[in-house]
Amino acid sequence: MKSLDRSYRTLSLEQVAPGTVVLTLDRPDRSNAMTNEMFVELERAALDLDQEDELRVIVLTGAGAAFCAGYDLADADGLADLGAIAMLNQQERAARALVAVRSVRVPVIAAVNGAAAGGGLALALQADIRLAAPEAKFNAAFVRIGLTAGDLGTSWLLTRLVGPAVASEIAFTGRMVHAEEAERIGLVNSISAPGALLADALALAERIVENSPGGVQLSKRALHANLEIGSYAAAIELENRGQALLTRSSDMPEALAAFKEKRRPVFKGE
Repeated sequence: MKSLDRSYRTLSLEQVAPGTVVLTLDRPDRSNAMTNEMFVELERAALDLDQEDELRVIVLTGAGAAFCAGYDLADADGLADLGAIAMLNQQERAARALVAVRSVRVPVIAAVNGAAAGGGLALALQADIRLAAPEAKFNAAFVRIGLTAGDLGTSWLLTRLVGPAVASEIAFTGRMVHAEEAERIGLVNSISAPGALLADALALAERIVENSPGGVQLSKRALHANLEIGSYAAAIELENRGQALLTRSSDMPEALAAFKEKRRPVFKGE
C-alpha cells in the first residue's frame, strides 16, 4: 500500500495481514496525547488509507500503556489567548482528523489498550467496534479542565452508544469508566484477556476480511447514514439502493457459486 510509505512523527502504520493495517498512536512518552501535528497526520493517514482499494480493516491502537490521553495539556496553555477565529480553526483542525477516521469506508476497530481520556475517548468513539484490554479506562475529562463534553463528536456518539442518561452522568462528572463497566453499558464490545487485545482485534479483522468487501463497505455506509436519517422509510430506501448496487458486483454471483460448489468464495470487491 502506498500509504504505508509515508513517514509520520506521531503515528505508525503497519500492514499486518492482507487487507489489514494497524494504525498506532506513537507518542508513548506522553501517553499518546494529541497535538496539532498528530491531528494533521491522523487526518492525512485516514484520507490516504481510504484511497487504498486493497484495504479491508483498520485496527487503531496506542503505543505503550495508554490508548490516548486526550489533548496534550503542554500545548494547551495558549488556547485561552487565541482569538475567536483562531480558536475555531484549532477546533476544526482537531475535528477534521477524527471525522476522517470515522469516515474511512472500511471498518475501524479500536483496540483500547489503556486510558482513553477526553479527546482519546472521542477518538475511540469514532471506531465502528471497540475492544478493550482489562486495564482500559475511559473518561470525558472535558469538564475537569473547564471545557464541554460537546467536543469532537463525543456528545453525539456517546449518547447513541450508552443512552442519554448514562452519557449525561459520564459527561457531567468526568469520572472514570473502567473496562468492566464499559462492556456492561455498551461502550466497548468485549474485554480481552491480559495480553490478548491486539490478537483479538486482528482475529476480528480476519473474520471481516473474509467477507465481500463491497458488502462490508456498504453495510458500514448504511449503518452510519441511518443513524442520521429521521425515518424508517428513508432507511429502507437507502438499504434498497445498496442491495441493488451490490447485485451488479462480481462478489454476489461468486458467493452463490461457492455455496453451490461447497467451497470458500474468492471475493474481489469489484
